[in-house]
Amino acid sequence: MYDAAMNSPSDLAAFILAGGKSTRMGTDKAFVTFNGRTLLERACALARSVAADVRIVGDPAKFAEFHPVVEDIFPGCGPLGGIHASLRASSSDLNLMLAVDMPLVTTGLLDYLIERARDSPATVTVPRSATGFEPLCAVYRRAFADAAQHALEQGRHKIDALFTGESTQVISEDDLKGKGFSAETFRNVNTPEELAEARSRGG
Repeated sequence: MYDAAMNSPSDLAAFILAGGKSTRMGTDKAFVTFNGRTLLERACALARSVAADVRIVGDPAKFAEFHPVVEDIFPGCGPLGGIHASLRASSSDLNLMLAVDMPLVTTGLLDYLIERARDSPATVTVPRSATGFEPLCAVYRRAFADAAQHALEQGRHKIDALFTGESTQVISEDDLKGKGFSAETFRNVNTPEELAEARSRGG
């Protein structure tokens, strides 16, 4: 585990995917409070614990005061557009993507994913829970940008469809459990009810 961003190797950058909107929360999800901090503050602190280069993917008017911001090259294309823009903007081979609305993710989990990514030639290192792939808490090599761009140019926005063959290292739920991580960690919050449940679990 890395103590601070200054100890983080330069081969890794971290991107907070904050572009999503949720009218059900009554405010921009990034600014919803969770255990005394906004989801954005928490996600940024988590990213800084593993990487020196931390950026936010979203609207500069909202987020520029917190960290450097990356804007989508293909606007309105969902998370795949944000991942693509991040990889095009990055000078690091390994790139952690973290959705702003996953408040139960821990530094320990990120360290584990990054370690697995460094030990593998795979283009993507992605966890899989009982509900499927977790592409918004995963590590991507810059080369994934080419596949993402090809898909976006064809109007295909589904990230999971690009996780194929030897280019993808899947971290199974059993692997995660063996390291002491619960699949519940990947829960995102889209409603006040989900936020309340996440708060009850801590984080």
